[in-house]
Amino acid sequence: MWISTGAIVAFLAAVCFSTKAIFVKLTYLYGADAISALALRMIMALPFLLVAGWYSARDGAQPLTRADWKNTLLLGFMGYYLSSLLDFMGLQYITASLERLILFLYPTVVALISWAFLNKPIGRRGIGALVLSYVGISISVVKDLEHTGDATTLLIGGGLIFACTITYAIYIVGIGEMVGRIGALRFGAYATVVAALCCLIQFFLTRPLSALDLPAEVYWYSLAMAIIATVLPVIMTAWAIKAIGAPRVAIINAVGPISTILLAWRFLGEPIGWEQIAGAALVMSGVLLISLKKRPASAG
Repeated sequence: MWISTGAIVAFLAAVCFSTKAIFVKLTYLYGADAISALALRMIMALPFLLVAGWYSARDGAQPLTRADWKNTLLLGFMGYYLSSLLDFMGLQYITASLERLILFLYPTVVALISWAFLNKPIGRRGIGALVLSYVGISISVVKDLEHTGDATTLLIGGGLIFACTITYAIYIVGIGEMVGRIGALRFGAYATVVAALCCLIQFFLTRPLSALDLPAEVYWYSLAMAIIATVLPVIMTAWAIKAIGAPRVAIINAVGPISTILLAWRFLGEPIGWEQIAGAALVMSGVLLISLKKRPASAG
């Protein structure tokens, strides 16, 4: 069976994205906190994404209107800055494996938002997807509780990550028209610039410069996170969407939770049990059920 280059690139992008929580956890082992780790990630990714944004805006690209800039600011704040901040904060409390599974619920949250505010019906298939996904999360939470032994910590961390999922889902609902008009890579680059500026402002308002006096390992892991878990997957995903279409890329993204579970086991020593596997299988089944509600259009 022949596999297209677009599918391979989408798969590699999903694996790269899945390394983010691993790198965050590794920086925490060397004394970084959520605010410093996020600031370092964004600052180090910024030059690469500025170049990517400039490149994608060449050759007669449609100029952004005042409304476009306003939406970019709002969505960059919501989907890149606030979502990332909640994510990094939550990772201080729960395992990388559970974090990834909760984040992967975002298509179900998109469906709920679309039903509640845009009058889009969920349908029986959508309800089945929601049940599968949230039963899967419940199984995984029970296993995480055994691992941490602290229900309060798990509740705080899980709540922060789910809040991140909600903000990201709102972002996804809001970007549809803009991405179609100005391009995924260009919009992603501009939105990341907004997030990076927000991170810098937050860091200097809440931390002294001495907070950057961190071990070299933190900077190496932050650089790896910026390139492997931020820049490369953003570029690869944008390319894959053009090559095979967004629906197929979304389906391939289902490898993300499994990749994170395996990487967390290998590099963080997080346990793998039947609960993680069963929970991940149910979550991915539910998300795929929603993603496949409409048959993907064929791509050349």
